[in-house]
Amino acid sequence: MTHTIQVLLIDDHAIVREGYRRLLADEAAVQVIGEAATATEACELTLALRPDVVVMDIALPGMSGIEATRRIIHAAPAARILIFSMHEDAIYATRALQAGALGYISKASAPEVLMSAIYAVSRGERYLSPDVSANMTRSAQKRSDTAFAMLTPREFEVMRLLVRGETVRRIGASRG
Repeated sequence: MTHTIQVLLIDDHAIVREGYRRLLADEAAVQVIGEAATATEACELTLALRPDVVVMDIALPGMSGIEATRRIIHAAPAARILIFSMHEDAIYATRALQAGALGYISKASAPEVLMSAIYAVSRGERYLSPDVSANMTRSAQKRSDTAFAMLTPREFEVMRLLVRGETVRRIGASRG
């Protein structure tokens, strides 16, 4: 008998999580064991449930999925995280991988890509969707010392929150 891959879904949109759950329900070798809508919940549930794969969005309320990845990997280095995001830009994928994610796919990917990514990440393999991989290749061919690339993880997180419209006061309070 083969091992069932236990998956934890992290996305702030309930309808998106429902879509993931229905898609994964058709896959006999995959079982969704939990869901969360925030990065804080993601950290707590990952440590409590110890899923084989965490499928996490980047754009979460408060702390980003990248920062949650960093914290999860710090607390549980064996955790296997797959980022599933609307952001196809190389900088997001690069930051997610630097934080410890094993995979990064865009939400523009076909369902088969999500399944392939879950299987690969569950085996401890790195996985990038074709569009993200192409963007990373193009980015690597350009100057690598862009302003974004030079930001520290906290500076990148603050920049992301400012772009989302968060106030400096709220960002300071969310330092957590």
